[in-house]
Amino acid sequence: MAENKTKPNKASVTAFLNGIEDERKRRDAKKVAAMMREATGSRAKMWGANIVGFGEYHYKYASGREGDFMITGFSPRKQALTLYVIPGFKHFETMMNKLGKYKTGRSCLYIKHLSDIDEKVLKRLIVASVKHMRKNYETK
Repeated sequence: MAENKTKPNKASVTAFLNGIEDERKRRDAKKVAAMMREATGSRAKMWGANIVGFGEYHYKYASGREGDFMITGFSPRKQALTLYVIPGFKHFETMMNKLGKYKTGRSCLYIKHLSDIDEKVLKRLIVASVKHMRKNYETK
């Protein structure tokens, strides 16, 4: 059975965030980190080389594959700040309609700049996503 490639490690989240060259992206990343820490009550951990994750949950698929992954997290990528909304977006349509300018993938929310969205709605979205994960999965 294949293992997850993205795992938590001991790398410094502070050093990672402080190393973001673009000042605006660094400031946005630190704001998102604060929102996620408040929503999860968990300290940030690096997952792989460039993902900041909060909390953990255990999943098990019908196929028998199982593992642990972050409850929520983000990565300050070159093209956009990528937020991981693990349950996806179908549960949060009302909030998504009020969020502002963004793109989505399956569980990824892509935001160019926090100024493009309503930060209060983003905070509610993160909190709702974390609550959904805790209700539906075994979490740490």
